[in-house]
Amino acid sequence: MCEAFRRNNFIEPEAFALYGVKRGLRNPDGTGVLAGLTKISNVHGYVVSDNVRVPDKGVLTYRGIDVTEIVEGCVASGRFGFEEVVWLLLTGELPTAKQLESLHNVLSYYRELPENFAEDMILKAPSANIMNKLARSVLALYSYDDNPDDPSLENSLRQSFQLIARLPAIMTYAYQVKRRRYDHESMFFHPVDPDETIAESILDAIRPDRKYTPEEAHLLDLCMVLHAEHGGGNNSTFTVRSVSSTGSDIYSAIAAGIGSLKGPRHGGANHRVMEMMQGLMAEVKDWQDDGEVRDYLVKLLKGEAGDRSGLIYGMGHGVYTLSDPRAVLLKREAKKLAVSHGMEEKFELFERVERLAPEVFAEVRGNTKVISANVDFYSGLVYEMLHIPSDLYTPLFAVSRIAGWCAHRIEEMETSKRIMRPAYRSLSAPRRYIPLSER
Repeated sequence: MCEAFRRNNFIEPEAFALYGVKRGLRNPDGTGVLAGLTKISNVHGYVVSDNVRVPDKGVLTYRGIDVTEIVEGCVASGRFGFEEVVWLLLTGELPTAKQLESLHNVLSYYRELPENFAEDMILKAPSANIMNKLARSVLALYSYDDNPDDPSLENSLRQSFQLIARLPAIMTYAYQVKRRRYDHESMFFHPVDPDETIAESILDAIRPDRKYTPEEAHLLDLCMVLHAEHGGGNNSTFTVRSVSSTGSDIYSAIAAGIGSLKGPRHGGANHRVMEMMQGLMAEVKDWQDDGEVRDYLVKLLKGEAGDRSGLIYGMGHGVYTLSDPRAVLLKREAKKLAVSHGMEEKFELFERVERLAPEVFAEVRGNTKVISANVDFYSGLVYEMLHIPSDLYTPLFAVSRIAGWCAHRIEEMETSKRIMRPAYRSLSAPRRYIPLSER
């Protein structure tokens, strides 16, 4: 069957250019095909001058506000920021102190999973992949919703708050069950503390002794703020909007987004970065030798090392050029942690790869495109320093990004009201049907 498929499904690469097909929904200059309008966020990485893309400093805004300003504002007052960002993304306005307290209470109330849900949907059906368990569990929540198909704004907001609150709990339950079933380690479940923020509740749930420092909780919160949203064009958000455009329920849309994020070319990249770096650290004898590190990066690009994909994970982005603001913020925090955790040498190796990778791309691929480290490059390192298991790297991305997914779903339902339907040109020639006896 595989041989037959390969015989009958090969498409010459030149055909895409011949028919003006924009593979990956990308224009010839690498920009994304304009598929919609949004007021939720903006991703800026270049300017266009005389029809030429000119690299520029990366800027990410949530509802028009620079995410760096949001982070700095929360840090200056010692506040957690993720819940504030949830309100901002869903409503379009920053919350007042009273509104923020109300949101915290609502999210704390919804954090408890429906009765018997953990036992029936998670404990009895463990999964080796937590992203898979997240998607299945989100779909299952449809059956626990008394009004799952009502597309009204009021109901959509209620469902969004429930999902944002419950997905972290599902993740930590799934992780514990995975530990017991597949890793043959002890699992433990702690009661919910309603006074904790979402970031605090995650650290509480994954640590046997429930202990974490305020610095650790605030750093995880920062990661969640930076992963909460990234425009309507990223694959998982576009998937959520595409499913939502059909009028399907929120559980189907969010589960589809989780499936998209699972891919190593999207949310799964942070895990791949750490695997790649582990291979580099094992093969390179002198981490401070630019030549040795460069040689290994050349092998990666030639598909002779790592997972043989020919990729340097964590480098480059579809929009950002000179810098990814999320990577800049995470790198700053990773540097602080490296000093306090005695991991300066490891952090310096990451910096060295970040510096050398663009040169190696130009050398091996002849690619002069300006590239920089993206958010995935340093997020895995930060998670490792927080003693978060690698199984949770991509799921943590999902429990953060669900805030943006829900905002985009509601915007799609309320403003677009038209099913997405791109076109594919058929290359199949007319053929005569051959009766079974003549084949």
